[in-house]
Amino acid sequence: MGGPVLKVEAVGKCYGTFRALEGFDLELTPGIYGLLGPNGAGKSTVMNILGGLIEPSEGRVTFNRREIGKMGKEYRSVLGIVPQQQRMYEFFTGFEFLSYMAALKGIPKVAARERIGRLLAQVELTEDAGKKVGSYSGGMKQRLLLAQALLNDPTVLLLDEPTAGLDPRQRIVLRNLIAGLGLEKILIFATHVVSDVESIAKEVLLLKKGRLIRRGTVTELCEPLEGRVVEILVPAEELEARMQQGRIVSFRQVKGGVKVRVLLHGTDIPEGALVAEPTLEEVFLDQFGTEDERDGNGG
Repeated sequence: MGGPVLKVEAVGKCYGTFRALEGFDLELTPGIYGLLGPNGAGKSTVMNILGGLIEPSEGRVTFNRREIGKMGKEYRSVLGIVPQQQRMYEFFTGFEFLSYMAALKGIPKVAARERIGRLLAQVELTEDAGKKVGSYSGGMKQRLLLAQALLNDPTVLLLDEPTAGLDPRQRIVLRNLIAGLGLEKILIFATHVVSDVESIAKEVLLLKKGRLIRRGTVTELCEPLEGRVVEILVPAEELEARMQQGRIVSFRQVKGGVKVRVLLHGTDIPEGALVAEPTLEEVFLDQFGTEDERDGNGG
């Protein structure tokens, strides 16, 4: 008998006349999947459907060949969710919040206490467990939300923009915690921050205007850009001219001018440029450009 499978079949979602999601097909097995797209691409719509929070307008989602809408409590028992918004009972201590969530999940008190202690250590909040949640930083709250999602040892774990609002150090801490969870779980990590998923995702799913436009490993997604990413040292006054050759990914001041990383429009290598290995950031820029799509449904 094989491992768990979460399958999305021809799923669409409409809000009135607006189609937030269309023709979405996906089959997921244990591992970390990065759901990547600009704001408004439909990521939160996908996550809400996978979490059973909203029903699709067409198509279906199954877990081990059973429709999740018909599984009810049984599906919720294998599901963990870290929501995009930090809506928490701030008058609870961290320990009280996890105890309350464990009770809602139907976990017996003795088992809950053992799991809470283990999870607080895992998310590095043991010393802060007795403090009010209202005094927690954004990073601490996100780690506490991750702990509550893991209370029932879920098979399916949904993370909706879990690093939003975190500083770089907090983002790295949370990402490292998540990286260790994808060996046995089906973990979907929705984000528009490329660095969140580039080093940990088994596959990356590119979502644009409600459609899944590409999927694959980071290597597979980067392959079409081979020969189109270059680095070149130029005088500062030439920056604007370089923008005509392609999209500037980054630049930094160095001795002798500015070192520029460019995603070329074509494959003609500018004189003096060195070809660089493409990254997922260039894939994102190539697919989405400077889009800031808004579908009115949070991503």
